[in-house]
Amino acid sequence: MEINQDNVLHTKELSYRYSEHFGLDTISLEVREGEIVSLIGPNGSGKSTLLRLLARLLDPVRGEVWLDGKELRVMSSADIAKKLAMLPQMHDHQLDFTVRELVEFGRHPHKNWFERLGGEDEEIIKWALSVTNLTTYEHRTLPSLSGGERQRAWIAMAIAQRPKVLLLDEPTTYLDISHQLEVMELVQNLNRQFKMTIIMVLHDINQAAQYSDRLIVMKKGEVVYDGIPQCVLCKSMFQHVFEIDVDIYDDGNKPFFTPRRVRCCEDELNHVEIKGGV
Repeated sequence: MEINQDNVLHTKELSYRYSEHFGLDTISLEVREGEIVSLIGPNGSGKSTLLRLLARLLDPVRGEVWLDGKELRVMSSADIAKKLAMLPQMHDHQLDFTVRELVEFGRHPHKNWFERLGGEDEEIIKWALSVTNLTTYEHRTLPSLSGGERQRAWIAMAIAQRPKVLLLDEPTTYLDISHQLEVMELVQNLNRQFKMTIIMVLHDINQAAQYSDRLIVMKKGEVVYDGIPQCVLCKSMFQHVFEIDVDIYDDGNKPFFTPRRVRCCEDELNHVEIKGGV
């Protein structure tokens, strides 16, 4: 199979069956090195499932995933972890680790089981804490942190692996708006400063458009739109995928939208008999 050297990750006809009612069908994608790509779509469209297939946390029924020129299924778990890190949606917030102890786990793929952390590991741990603005928190335990601080700690652990590709599954879920923006700015800085390729699942479509180079829209296990935000964020996409009407705006940088209403049959609504009174 011919490999495009500009692609750090790609799939070929990737398929997965979760049940007889849901699966992913023949997904072929190419992700270029240094891209920020967001997966968006309705609940149950297969976004997180695709992310897990890319991380080899799930096995496809057919198709291939290639990471940095090698087929994923023939790579060892340690070799994958040196090139790719995944941060799942849910973490155990009650783990009684300090921030530093958590970040140290990011170095384990680079060590044999009996090896202690060396000077290079210490420098990378310091770097990960610094990049995520957690240096002064390194001796704090995870339960003592705010939601945004904990999320940054988990990201620090992931980047301590020094991966080429970082997968994030809904990294801003359950965070207030200020912490959401804090995490998104961190993700963008990791990409710009360290050329890290980012693939993430996001529910906030405006944030996805603002911080991504490319949007991949999924519906019912299939990729239905794939392109730059200026092309993907259009009224027809929202009508087809999310079944809503929207207004689209452009501030000269990235597009954003405001929802207007759910698209439904007004005639049906007009014939609904409302019983009782208020």
